Amino acid sequence: MIFDPDRLLLIAGPCSLENEGVCRAVASELVALGKTHRELKIVFKGSFDKANRTSVSGPRGTGLDAGLALLALVRRESGLPVLTDVHERGQCAPVAEVCDVLQIPAFLSRQTDLLLAAAATGRTINVKKGQFLSPQEMEHVTAKLKSGGAAEIWQTERGTTFGYQNLVVDMRSFPIMRANGCPTVFDATHSVQLPGAAGGKSGGQREFAEPLARAALAAGADGLFIETHPDPQNALSDGPNMIALRELGDFVTGCLAIWRAARSLRRP
Repeated sequence: MIFDPDRLLLIAGPCSLENEGVCRAVASELVALGKTHRELKIVFKGSFDKANRTSVSGPRGTGLDAGLALLALVRRESGLPVLTDVHERGQCAPVAEVCDVLQIPAFLSRQTDLLLAAAATGRTINVKKGQFLSPQEMEHVTAKLKSGGAAEIWQTERGTTFGYQNLVVDMRSFPIMRANGCPTVFDATHSVQLPGAAGGKSGGQREFAEPLARAALAAGADGLFIETHPDPQNALSDGPNMIALRELGDFVTGCLAIWRAARSLRRP
């Protein structure tokens, strides 16, 4: 088991895997954060393929083999567990050879065969709630993973489609999804994405990521998902909603204060 109920789960890293320099910079900062804040359980994330780009011309990342090589490097050098997305059943087994956590993207959260293939690897599964799903419907998603023998399941809220090119987060999601018996995570950076709103690519409002993250922890979330990059403006994807690496420490420190307060008030 990776999740520790006595520590705040932090899944963090660049949106797309780009190169060794970016991966090492982010991993080094995460290791330093872990040494400063022993209450954190940190997982490095990075995607080898952004298969849900707005435009066919949108950059998608390194591809499977190069991406897994980068994730293996991070895992070896930093000692951090690593996470990446899977989009097809055939990706699950090779990804599980390198990664500690397989992530099911929000758009694929109802794909039964993909969920079962991921569960069969024996790795931890982080499944993102689809933008089209209510929190109540995650009961059926987690039931599929449980039926497939998933060793550990996390549920991540990343906002619900609200009108056109906008997302909204219902803070009731966290206690509702927690009733499924699996930890809940708040995706602070994708929740402030503006899908398809930047002329063939997604925009974002990163200034709202921190207040929403604090609200989610107050509502009972067990973890945070934060995409971060040394230079978001020049990142391969999702720059407008990613947090600059130099700002991550202050972001997390403030969130930890809310997490501690929420824990102290939580009913057994």
